[in-house]
Amino acid sequence: MNSYRCTRPVSLAGAESLGNLLRYLLLGRGMLTSNVAEALAFVRSGTGLPAPDIELIFAPAFFMEHGAANPAGHGFSLGVALLRPESRGSITLASGDPLTAPLIQPGYFSADADMGTLLVGLKAARQIAHAPAFDAYRGAEVWPGQGEQNDTALAAFVRAHFQTLYHPVGSCKMGDDLCAVVDNQLRVHGVTGLRVADASIMPTIIGGHPQAATLMIAERAAAFVLGRSTPPPIHFTDLEETNGVTHAAVSRDA
Repeated sequence: MNSYRCTRPVSLAGAESLGNLLRYLLLGRGMLTSNVAEALAFVRSGTGLPAPDIELIFAPAFFMEHGAANPAGHGFSLGVALLRPESRGSITLASGDPLTAPLIQPGYFSADADMGTLLVGLKAARQIAHAPAFDAYRGAEVWPGQGEQNDTALAAFVRAHFQTLYHPVGSCKMGDDLCAVVDNQLRVHGVTGLRVADASIMPTIIGGHPQAATLMIAERAAAFVLGRSTPPPIHFTDLEETNGVTHAAVSRDA
């Protein structure tokens, strides 16, 4: 995370005020309509990569520790997300009791390449924040801080503050190897009548937000349960735009 104080009162610092709450509830407008992550970019950390391996997320707000440790005042942030981590963790049983919490070892930075990619992303975030377009808004750097410039200091900052970002996948991977939990129709190996239909069956993490892929997994699971090779088509009709939002009637063949 690369965060700065904002020299103008244009951030989301006051979004939770009573006035903004009423504006949202009564008019559907105002700061609370923001999803916070208002701009993003998918970028490559180097030449020759087949696809982006870093996501940069801009927020017109501080976002320290998911917003729980924000300093007072206005600020903005550029988050750096590692899209294709090479590190691998594990989830194992703690006992034979199914109610006992499992043992989770995320294995962060067990592959050295992940730190190198994140440092490239952090430097790219700094470069964007120092573009002329931000000159009128950029105050002092709060995270990592102006004193953190060399790779050793930045790596220490990353290790101290790195965290997952809402999109865990792959704990029940699909496949036919010894680590696979479900087969190619999402049936749990060795268990009759049980399927898994969520992001946990992804063999590897996708290079982006997993919502659309998870919906596809659910559609396929429903088709498998009904004995179909593919889900029935979806039809969108009666398109209508209201206040900049497009609405549609959705129907599906039986």
